[in-house]
Amino acid sequence: MSDIDDIIAGGGIVFRSAPKDNGNSGKVKTKAKKKQYITGAHGSGSARQKAKYREQRANRHKGK
Repeated sequence: MSDIDDIIAGGGIVFRSAPKDNGNSGKVKTKAKKKQYITGAHGSGSARQKAKYREQRANRHKGK
């Protein structure tokens, strides 16, 4: 109970930002641009479906 009273009387809670991780350069690792993922070769159903859609989009204007 005294913690709550201290917060009310003392003016609230101070929130600090998380400490910075010096080992991470801030880049997001992604597989989306890797050749196997684009072609759907690594076996993921989602990747195969997306590869099918990419192929259909690429072939859409070839006949014209």
